[in-house]
Amino acid sequence: METWSPDPTGLAQILQTLRDSTNIHDKQVQQQITMRLNEYQRVPNYIAYLAHILAALTQEGEQIRSIAGYILKNNSRLISAATPEAAAYVKASAINAFTDQSVMLRNAAQQVLIALLGVLEPKNWPEALSMLIQALDSPDPIAQEGAFVVLSRACEDYPRKFDVEIQGSRPLDFLIPKWIKLCQHASAKIRGYAISCLTQFVPIESEALNTHIDNIISSFFRTAADTDPVVRRNVCTGLVLLLASRPDKLIPEMHNVAEYMLYSTQDQNTLVSLEACEFWLTFAEDPELQNALTPYIPRVAPVLLDSMVYSPEDLMWLEDDVDDDSAIPDRDTDIKPFHVGRRAHGLEREEGAANANGQPNPAEGADDDDDDDVDDDYDDDEDMSTEWNLRKCAAAALDVMAVRFGNSLLQPLLPHLKEKLWSPDWKQRECGILALGALAEGCIDYMEPHLPTLIPFLVNMLGDAKPLVRSITCWTLGRYAGWYAQPQTEEQRNMFFIPIMEGLLRMILDNNKRVQEAGCSAFATFEEEASQALNPFLEPVLQNLVLAFDKYQQKNLLILYDAVGTLADAVGAGMQNPALLQILMRPLEDKWSKLGDDDDDLVPLLECLTSVTIAAGPAFLNWAPIVYERCYRIIHTSLVQYSTWQQNQDLDEPDRSFVIVALDLLSGLVQGLGMQLAPSLNSSSPHLLTLVVACLKASPFNNVPISSLTHSQHPQASVRQSGYALIGDLAMSCFEVLRPHLPMIMPELIAQLDPAPKVEFVSASNNAAWSAGEIALHYGGDPEFNQWVPPLILRLIPILLNPQSPKSLSENAAVTIGRIGLVQPQSVAPHLESFAVAWCQALVDIKDNEEKDSAFRGFCTLIQTNPQGIMKDFMWFCHAVVRWQNPSAELNEMFTNILQVFRQQMFGPQWENQLLTYGPTIAERLRARYSV
Repeated sequence: METWSPDPTGLAQILQTLRDSTNIHDKQVQQQITMRLNEYQRVPNYIAYLAHILAALTQEGEQIRSIAGYILKNNSRLISAATPEAAAYVKASAINAFTDQSVMLRNAAQQVLIALLGVLEPKNWPEALSMLIQALDSPDPIAQEGAFVVLSRACEDYPRKFDVEIQGSRPLDFLIPKWIKLCQHASAKIRGYAISCLTQFVPIESEALNTHIDNIISSFFRTAADTDPVVRRNVCTGLVLLLASRPDKLIPEMHNVAEYMLYSTQDQNTLVSLEACEFWLTFAEDPELQNALTPYIPRVAPVLLDSMVYSPEDLMWLEDDVDDDSAIPDRDTDIKPFHVGRRAHGLEREEGAANANGQPNPAEGADDDDDDDVDDDYDDDEDMSTEWNLRKCAAAALDVMAVRFGNSLLQPLLPHLKEKLWSPDWKQRECGILALGALAEGCIDYMEPHLPTLIPFLVNMLGDAKPLVRSITCWTLGRYAGWYAQPQTEEQRNMFFIPIMEGLLRMILDNNKRVQEAGCSAFATFEEEASQALNPFLEPVLQNLVLAFDKYQQKNLLILYDAVGTLADAVGAGMQNPALLQILMRPLEDKWSKLGDDDDDLVPLLECLTSVTIAAGPAFLNWAPIVYERCYRIIHTSLVQYSTWQQNQDLDEPDRSFVIVALDLLSGLVQGLGMQLAPSLNSSSPHLLTLVVACLKASPFNNVPISSLTHSQHPQASVRQSGYALIGDLAMSCFEVLRPHLPMIMPELIAQLDPAPKVEFVSASNNAAWSAGEIALHYGGDPEFNQWVPPLILRLIPILLNPQSPKSLSENAAVTIGRIGLVQPQSVAPHLESFAVAWCQALVDIKDNEEKDSAFRGFCTLIQTNPQGIMKDFMWFCHAVVRWQNPSAELNEMFTNILQVFRQQMFGPQWENQLLTYGPTIAERLRARYSV
């Protein structure tokens, strides 16, 4: 094979760029360097030039050569497109640089090896793996340590790529025994690396690891008392991973393991204590380990409580010496990315749903709803820093244990908790308040007798001199909002509701930004729980929120927008008071006028306005034209930008957030104003719905003239999700505006209905299915709708029958089939037998509401049209009927008629026998409600 060699001219150009890159003080030069480096990625064998500079250009300075190495690491994927000669040169150069005398170059080479092994995989580069394995036994500590740097990181990033056969042998078969042996090495660094490498293979449960697992655990125990904190930290990590994946191996030794972890949770080194605390969080999260954890609860709980006290390092990160920082502008690093909360249509399910005989529902699909990760509650809520630390881990563990053990955790913890709460040391007091919040979900029933004392105590703590105490008190009050936000008596309102509301409003206007954030977040939670109970207090609430608009810096403005939107959602029609709406709109109009259409701060403002427009309804009419015009402009501009980007993808991809919030705000206007918005909707050119159709198309733009928006296609599923939400709202509130455009819309909508959509498409499919049902309802029996019924049914039934379909999509599909059946029964009834069971299963756990009612009326109409279609599955229909709590009078009459017909005509004398096969609960409820 020919040896690759660089072109001198190209090499000189790249070298000069690298030299120029060291001028870090000139931003313009740095921008030019970035552009040139991006252009070089198109140069054939570019990474070979970088490898040559790193390994061969000894006349160059170490800085330039190491820069080449790190750029090579960042572009390692390009080796797949390099010529064989160039690829071989890159690999050889990386191995050569790994043994360079320069520390700087060795470090760069290590990163290159990690990246290249990830791209090529060890099985395709056995030479590198062999070199690293040999270096593990090297008498040279530098070579040995360098090999471990590469292997430990590679094992962490892609462990499964090592669990393969290479040239007839499996690397892990000799690597794992070697690492076990090196756990006893004289060097603490090597011991730490060896344990780290072993731990990476615990979660994947490789065959080699299972073969040696007892020896691995023994090596962990032998090094548990190591003098080096990194080694102890890695031992804790290994034990945590073993507990998560192989608890059977730890349970026999649990007494010793638990004692060690209790001791390590109190280690003075925070690296060790944090990893040890993760053990208790992992332990608590596994319900199958509950019995094993129970004996340790009285000792673990106080240790976790002590671990929640702010450390000096925590306070240093929080910069808590600034009590009044409200006038200090936020740094860019303070502001987290804003994620648009797009609306996905879903149905509310009954809690703890089981079938009428008390058993889980047969053939029920897996719930696709995401479980809330408890860690998120402690990732930034209570101390507003972003670093996961011992305090947060301990609080999360206490939270999970509270849910799991309830009073068994609370009773041994109470004396320690009282000591913290009434401590003169603010850090201890703050820790106690945090613990109260952590206990809220799991121990609320046992805490309730104490809350009449604790709630006034917390309200008093809102006046504490320390901002961190005030902020954590806000968070904890938010956690108990479900207890006090719906007062049942005037006394409860005066003792709890009003003082907490006033206290949180004061915190919203605090002079400390952290307290403002916590107060605003807690008040949003309070709003959700209080709902209509806030209506008598809307004016003072709005006056306080309006003052915050003038006080807040950028980061807290995002939270304030959310609090305002949540308030509108909570009080609903209470916002239709023109005087109150005027109070709120003044600051919103001010922000609106100062922000450009491409300003990132416009996104949360439009999202906030969406909730306001829905709640305000007709009272928002004066603002509707200007809001509509801007949303239309943003959508139009976004489509043009996407069309331009698709033709030249060297440009930055346009931010989809703007078109999403504009579509959502238009949905809010449609819901709030209905046909009062029709003049605006019909005045645009091209028509708004022409643009919306462009947002619905599922394939990307291809060579589309910028002016030809009618044929544009939006590539983002999240945009289509909001587009279908708008279509559904138009069907409900402005059907006559929507109707002329349905010939363009329906083919796109039908295509979106996929029985097995990719995860990112599920919400768009949900909204498409829901909007189809709304369109059907508003068409009614109009023959114009007939053309779309067959293709809709052919797409919806497979969704219902696919056990892998997301539950939310199956539910929406079932509702829409029912609604189409209500208006076009002759077209749907012949298919009834094929989907009847799946239909009943999909909706049996859904809470009673109008949407479910209309779907069931449609299903009943299908049964009346084709009674034979439900004959063999009539039990499932009866099961669904008895799960209703409050059917409408019309639906209840349909249930009665169908049951009487089946009793008298379909089953006849066999009715009683048939009823017995349905189980006692169904039979008893049918007899009691419908006399059958």
